[in-house]
Amino acid sequence: MLQDSTIRKSLDDYIKARIKEIPIEVSQTFPDVQKVWKCENQLDFLYGYYVGKIEEGALRYLLKATRASAGGYVDTFDIRGVIETHRNELLETLKQSLEK
Repeated sequence: MLQDSTIRKSLDDYIKARIKEIPIEVSQTFPDVQKVWKCENQLDFLYGYYVGKIEEGALRYLLKATRASAGGYVDTFDIRGVIETHRNELLETLKQSLEK
């Protein structure tokens, strides 16, 4: 499905936009995260949290944009792959958000 370059670019733009919103969300949603359950540290927790949130939002975004059903046209592994191409950007954004 993500071989279509316009869909891939659109998904890429969506992910970049979501990453830009993270600093505000972190300060509002996780103001005093001291101890995080089952994670190495705050960064580990937030990375997993935001990968999941972006993946969920991207799936909805693609389903709406392509008018596809969740039955098989949209592959979540493709979405995760695109998110992982932004791994460093996401990690750096989270690190900066935690320093504030």
